[in-house]
Amino acid sequence: MARDKTQYTSSRKLDHLRICAESDVGRGDAGFSDVRLVHNALPECDMAAIDRRTRFLSHAFSSPLFISAMTGGHPETGIVNARLARAAERYGIGMGVGSQRAALEDPSLADTFAVARDEAPNAFLVANIGAVQLRDHGVAWAEQAIEMIDADAIAVHLNFLQEAIQPEGDHDATGCLEAIRELCAGIKTPVIVKETGSGIATQTAKACAGAGAAAIDVAGAGGTSWAAVESLRAGRNRSARAQQMRTLGEDFADWGIPTVVSLCEVAATGSPVIASGGIRSGIDMAKALALGAGLCGMALPLLAPALESDEAVGRAIDTFHRQLDAAMFLTGSARVADLRKARLFITGRTRQMIGKEHPVRIRT
Repeated sequence: MARDKTQYTSSRKLDHLRICAESDVGRGDAGFSDVRLVHNALPECDMAAIDRRTRFLSHAFSSPLFISAMTGGHPETGIVNARLARAAERYGIGMGVGSQRAALEDPSLADTFAVARDEAPNAFLVANIGAVQLRDHGVAWAEQAIEMIDADAIAVHLNFLQEAIQPEGDHDATGCLEAIRELCAGIKTPVIVKETGSGIATQTAKACAGAGAAAIDVAGAGGTSWAAVESLRAGRNRSARAQQMRTLGEDFADWGIPTVVSLCEVAATGSPVIASGGIRSGIDMAKALALGAGLCGMALPLLAPALESDEAVGRAIDTFHRQLDAAMFLTGSARVADLRKARLFITGRTRQMIGKEHPVRIRT
């Protein structure tokens, strides 16, 4: 691997982190405003005794909050993963690291990811590799990514919208499903197929499950738009090619399947599912759980706190948990399992997009 390309991959990771931290990169509507949990005026449970514990992929979690993949791969990003990992350990929640491509190309960067296991020896950690890199380098790269953080699962991320916007992006997606199939057959570690902001439809979820994926992370539209991120990144370069990519990024900034729609489609297939993409509160978490999510991933809401301090991360998580507790109490859900049976309404564009062909568990 040429050294300049390795350095470029690492530098790009820092660019992405800074853009997400400093700019408005949210686009679209995840659909949570179209979901209303039915208020239970006589909840018959004790809010102080709300039980957030849950299980996912045979692992016990103290809360369904999952710290979604954010960063790693540049010397300046290690502190972010360290703070997030300490929070995962403290709260008994899961965490995913960012794409490990940079460290697989340049092992000197491995510590920016390995710090997660150092700081969270007991937490459920998810390694991360791109579908194209998996196809090009095979199961061996995935095994290295798992070993790097002693991972409990590995996410294979699908980021083809982002790749389409990048001038240097991987524009050939052929063979990726077969690569996922070979990975699932070749390792014992659970494989999670993860989108990166554009959502996953029924057909793709079924194909991934058929290939052996243990779970799907929908990462739907309505949260961070990587088309917007790449557009902002390209705007810093005045070349004609970069400006073309900037415009293309703006054109596709709102592309994708809204998170709630994608969650409904994937949950209907029976696959274990992580809801992520535009989850911004504990109330959104409660809605996602009621719609069938096993875990609820957050990234951007925890980025600014992670850049600040351990205490800031803790305050953010405490706020989300208080909101989740209140939502559970006000629906009469003493446990997460009860919330999954809570009554709800879906209205607006989300209802129109779901349609009759994708039945949703709406209690009436």
